[in-house]
Amino acid sequence: MENPAPRIGIIGGTGLYEIEALTNRRWVTVPTPFGMPSDQILTGEIAGRPVAFLPRHGRGHRLLPSELNHRANIHALKQLGVAWIISVSAVGSLQEQYHPCDVVLPDQFLDRTKKSSEHTFFGRGIVAHVAFADPVCRELRQLLLAACRQLQARVHDGGTYVNMEGPAFSTRAESLLNHRDGHAVIGMTNLGEAKCAREAEIAYATMAMVTDYDCWKPDEDHVTVELVIGNLKRNAELAKRVIQAVIPQIPAQPGCSCHRALENAILTDRAHWPPETIERLRPLLARFL
Repeated sequence: MENPAPRIGIIGGTGLYEIEALTNRRWVTVPTPFGMPSDQILTGEIAGRPVAFLPRHGRGHRLLPSELNHRANIHALKQLGVAWIISVSAVGSLQEQYHPCDVVLPDQFLDRTKKSSEHTFFGRGIVAHVAFADPVCRELRQLLLAACRQLQARVHDGGTYVNMEGPAFSTRAESLLNHRDGHAVIGMTNLGEAKCAREAEIAYATMAMVTDYDCWKPDEDHVTVELVIGNLKRNAELAKRVIQAVIPQIPAQPGCSCHRALENAILTDRAHWPPETIERLRPLLARFL
């Protein structure tokens, strides 16, 4: 029997809880050894390609950024055969040129969370250290860039996404520091996803949708929920259009370096892998077993 075609995963951030373009839709429950993901996962097709959509904060926006179970979310998508993830996120701009309703395609992350132990699948007897110098899949990011340009969206190629923990927005001192350091945008969710996706050998790229200027810019109102919500609908509609445009351009089969991230990353000798850890990580380790 032939293996099913690899799926394209979409993680929808604030304001993106549904993708109407999906056909043959089915919400599925996917338990994982790391707990339950944020919600059921909506499977279906776009342009004939199999897709799995996960609302990051749950339908109805029920989960704080610090409550997200990134391991469960990525493990569930891996179980469903996802080989690429497009992450859509609401972010604050840290520089003048990134206007509200612009799209930023970050190529770097800066970790300002306290959750690093929850951003890896490994431990419990199997040690792995994946390469993470370039945390975003270049190939997938370039496809998103081309789709944004095709749709004449205001898009910026590259930049650093500062991952704070929240749920409060930045203090002015924090925001000014991030601005002066030259970082591009700030958000609360994507770093853990990117780390877990790399360990799961899933190509990952972020489509950061700017909603506000955080609070570093003296001639702009500081960020509030009301300000963010005002731009979310426009951003969500653009994100859906970009997703529909990019999905037919994604390769039919995985082939970039992200899909081989574990090849030289596992240090523990195979003879010492604990059976219970193998079972927890079976979707990640299957090709090594």
